[in-house]
Amino acid sequence: MIESGTAAPDFTLETDQGESVTLSKLRGKNVILYFYPKDDTPGCTIQACDFRDAMPRFEGVKAVILGVSPDSVKSHAKFREKFDLNFPLLADEEHSVSEAYGVWKEKKMYGRTYMGIERSTFLIDEEGVVSQVWRKVKPKGHTEMLSEILTD
Repeated sequence: MIESGTAAPDFTLETDQGESVTLSKLRGKNVILYFYPKDDTPGCTIQACDFRDAMPRFEGVKAVILGVSPDSVKSHAKFREKFDLNFPLLADEEHSVSEAYGVWKEKKMYGRTYMGIERSTFLIDEEGVVSQVWRKVKPKGHTEMLSEILTD
């Protein structure tokens, strides 16, 4: 389980635009790494659009936003275009990064048990250390709290 004060597990994932992003290459910037269950679903859309709308507040503090889900690059590209998202979405189809961050969990809905993403956000500092962790995040209003933390 990743906690505050631990080194953020490094990874390389493909973006919605077919490029690779490697976490360790973002040193010198704050990284908001958020994990969400599925593209173009109600809660995930609310959360992504909140990040989109909050982007100006994060740019002033050298923050990079990265959204991660097990959806494909193609699915991410459609989602990003449909909602005019202004940050990369990373495809973790094998859920290896989700597992490394401890967000790939057993979930239950309507009496059915399955594996999926526990909506979570990690704030990674300029040195690559996890400075804060939020688990079981509510989609609405989370970005406001993050921007307040980064601008204090």
